[in-house]
Amino acid sequence: MKPAMKLTLAFLSLAAVIATASSVWAQDFPSRPITLVVPYAAGGGNDAMARIAGELMSKPLGQQVVIENRGGAGGSIATRAVAKAAPDGYTLVIGGTGTLAINPTLYGNVGYDPRKDFAPVGLIGTSQLVILVNPSVPAHSVKELIAYGKANPGKLNYASAGVGSGIHLSTEYFRYAAGIEMTHIPYKGSGPALTDLVGGHVNLYFSSMPPAIGLVKEGKVRALAVTGPTRSTIFPDVPTVAEAALPGFEAVLHYGIVAPAGTPRPVITRLNEALRNAVLSDELKQKLAADGTEPLASTPDEYAADIDKEETKWSDIVKKSGAKAQ
Repeated sequence: MKPAMKLTLAFLSLAAVIATASSVWAQDFPSRPITLVVPYAAGGGNDAMARIAGELMSKPLGQQVVIENRGGAGGSIATRAVAKAAPDGYTLVIGGTGTLAINPTLYGNVGYDPRKDFAPVGLIGTSQLVILVNPSVPAHSVKELIAYGKANPGKLNYASAGVGSGIHLSTEYFRYAAGIEMTHIPYKGSGPALTDLVGGHVNLYFSSMPPAIGLVKEGKVRALAVTGPTRSTIFPDVPTVAEAALPGFEAVLHYGIVAPAGTPRPVITRLNEALRNAVLSDELKQKLAADGTEPLASTPDEYAADIDKEETKWSDIVKKSGAKAQ
């Protein structure tokens, strides 16, 4: 037998041994609790999502999924740490539009590559925003808002929850798509931004769903459109931006779970099965609905494709906006 053929057979044998060992090991996975890192402080939407998903995943996995909050740098610090963790399936992190699609461009050196440094487990959900204006703004539709903005360049101002936030960049995306000029007024969080919107100090705010409900019902603000591909069950009478004025417009935030790159595929498959069961459950759907989030199940490969698509889209928006992490 030729040396080259012997070498090839040796490699094939080694690969078969590794594959068999990996499969056997995965059958015993998990043998201890799994840590699911939330890269933000406790109490927010990501935290609530992780806790319900982790709780529902624990039963089919036969081990507890422990939630660990590690905030800092818009979620980048904890996400970077998990990228460097052992690729054994026991350390996972909540991935989202912020950490995997926006931060790699927003931060000069985020310390991880969203495509190369993670093994996607699967998506959990998606949330859209609702465009709110102060009643003093002479616009009752997105078309009227765009017309007003074009007729009065720079007169409109908009609030955000901070530079580089999903709210900020979604509004910038809208501004580009609509071809209007607006002045950005950043706030430290949604609370103060909404307070000034109601007070008439700012004209416009792309809000998450929960805090907008009461304000719209009370007539303190006007809802013009939602930013997703379909109407929201929370505001069924409010059109999408795409159907109202800008075909193809979509600004949504995605959330999922990723593991360190190199995590064995059988382990990823096991985790994905548990996650999909959780995402498709009525319990998770009901609890996510309270935060205006809709469940979104996927395979690992579908989530990988989603990360690639979202990072391409949002990195371009970050560059156009000129936003830099502060």
